[in-house]
Amino acid sequence: MPPVVTAARYALPLREGGSLPAVVETGRGPFAVKFLGAGQGARALVAELIVGQIAERLGLPLPDLALVELEEGFGRAEPDPEIQDILRASVGLNVGLRFLDAALPYDPVGTAGLFGPELAADVVWLDTLVTNIDRTPRNPNLLVAGEPPRPWLIDHGAALYFHHDWPGVDEARARAPFPAIRDHVLLPVADALTDADARLAPLLDADFLRGALDAVPDAMLMHAPEGREAPFATPEANRNAYLAYFTARLDGPRAWVTAAEEARKTRQAEKPETLDYRR
Repeated sequence: MPPVVTAARYALPLREGGSLPAVVETGRGPFAVKFLGAGQGARALVAELIVGQIAERLGLPLPDLALVELEEGFGRAEPDPEIQDILRASVGLNVGLRFLDAALPYDPVGTAGLFGPELAADVVWLDTLVTNIDRTPRNPNLLVAGEPPRPWLIDHGAALYFHHDWPGVDEARARAPFPAIRDHVLLPVADALTDADARLAPLLDADFLRGALDAVPDAMLMHAPEGREAPFATPEANRNAYLAYFTARLDGPRAWVTAAEEARKTRQAEKPETLDYRR
């Protein structure tokens, strides 16, 4: 289970997107934290926590994942009233990834060599499994850090978008292909996704999935915006719904893998665009 660390100091806002994350100092060093009270809501944190644990299980390069506890009064010296509102609404457990100092954004041209075909395929397979729409050339959600430089996966709050519409989730939807994978930033350099499927799918057994879901705090699962109700009556019913979804999605034959492999072949057969410098 991800460790629980206590937030000690609000260090730096990361003004990116609706989640308004921040660098927070803890007893275990700095973490980039997403807050329960931010605009994207609790489901983004649930996605971060579930997908982060899956990525770790698959051996993919993810910064250390943690639950970050905010105590009453945390960040009260922060002068921005919007940030104050978010912090007051985020008392309790939030989700953080270890902050990567001096990290640079992934560049599909300049740093493409950091992803070998097998690693690229594994990341594409993960994002197809969890229906992650946020790994495109425009928004790759990949960082490069360390010495020697290596790639890191970040920001999975937009994954698992099915959980924004639980009444529409059934077995057919759980097993469906993920058409948006055709825009994945790593698809042009990925090896066969059928090979990645053979490597990775056996790692996600029922015991692991249940443990990953048990690590999601009850309050996070049951959190609902003001004026709305939680989608399930109990945390356990919520966890069972996620477990049923992943069980169906991982059950063979996996049509979403076949469709993603076809998208990979199509994308790699396309000629890259060339620039015309004629005047």
